[in-house]
Amino acid sequence: MRIENLRSEKKGNRVRVAATVIWEDCDRPTQEVYFETDEVFADGLSCNPHAFLVGCIIPAMHYGEKRVIMDAEICPELRTGLITAMSWIRHWYYRLDRNLVQIETKTRSNLPTPRTTERAGFFFSGGVDAFATLRANRLTFPLEHPWSIKDGLLVYGLELDEIEAFEYVVDSLSMVAQEAGITLIPVYTNLYLNYRQEDSLDKFSFWTYKFGGASLAAIAHAFARRLTVVSIAASHDISGLQPWGTHPLLDPNYSSIDLQIRHDGIAISRLEKTKLVADWDEALQHLRVCNLFKRYRPDMLNCGECTKCVKTMLALLALGVLNQTHVFPEHDVSAELVLKHAYIYDAYSESSYRELIAPLAGKGRHDLVRAIEYRIAKYHSSVFGWKSKVKQLDRKYLNGYLKKLISTVKIKPSLL
Repeated sequence: MRIENLRSEKKGNRVRVAATVIWEDCDRPTQEVYFETDEVFADGLSCNPHAFLVGCIIPAMHYGEKRVIMDAEICPELRTGLITAMSWIRHWYYRLDRNLVQIETKTRSNLPTPRTTERAGFFFSGGVDAFATLRANRLTFPLEHPWSIKDGLLVYGLELDEIEAFEYVVDSLSMVAQEAGITLIPVYTNLYLNYRQEDSLDKFSFWTYKFGGASLAAIAHAFARRLTVVSIAASHDISGLQPWGTHPLLDPNYSSIDLQIRHDGIAISRLEKTKLVADWDEALQHLRVCNLFKRYRPDMLNCGECTKCVKTMLALLALGVLNQTHVFPEHDVSAELVLKHAYIYDAYSESSYRELIAPLAGKGRHDLVRAIEYRIAKYHSSVFGWKSKVKQLDRKYLNGYLKKLISTVKIKPSLL
């Protein structure tokens, strides 16, 4: 893969940095990769080679490119980190005899000048994880601390690709940003859109298991002129930790000397994160957990029926605050809704539901407790539950030997 023609452009009332990506070893068309923001934030966006390298190297590995070459200097810390990240991803998902992508770029021998003034940001999707990151940051760091969050990056082109729906989210989160004292920065990119259509045919496994953290880190590097540390909200807690595209063993490896990537919030459970949101009314009134953006309306960003909505509504009900927010169509959850939409697919999602049982029972909602227990039992008795147990046993007692054995006979690792 060759990354060429790095450039800055103006597109209407936005500014863009872009590069041409040419595939060498697989039959894929040449791509134009870009990162874009509103003109008011032009001073923070730069044509940083780190952004394009981080954003392209995992797809290069996934599709079988032998190298990534770019006529630019990169930080040696980032080079080392990318090799480590690729090694983890290979260990988790590929045959161990698969060669890592070679990084054919010059290494920067001096520190960037002038140095960017310390400033912290985070990815602000409007979900529970993101809101918990912001709330915990405000409760932990004084405003003058360099890790006190000042900017929230809201990205179009990852799960959101309809501009009208994106603008609904911008309008909603702008209110929270003002109250929290942060700057909301809209970002537009096609980094993942280049792969999303085909990834959808595989249930978005490339994004979920390999590319999520790298793509977010790439976006952060595009703003390294403005930010020095950017937090990615953790998808799991320590007890439910598993190989994933954004992970504490991956995300920090996408850092450079001038930009630190943090994997944030891994020490607290989903219910504890939801409590952080529930205790902050502004967040509670602007929470967005639903990905069904085609159903968004200006006054309603959550469908109230999908798996993510149901789990969050249950948590808010367990905390006694579901009736205090208007971000869902209903202020209650029925057992029928849980039985239909509470999808438990791994150990972490199981733990997220299991921790709701005691508080729901304490509120007399035994109908919901029975529904959750039924879904958990069904998960354990299902084929997927069986595979999950085998996977856990393989890790605990065989040090992953069974997974490696399966990979040598080219059986899809997700089957384990």
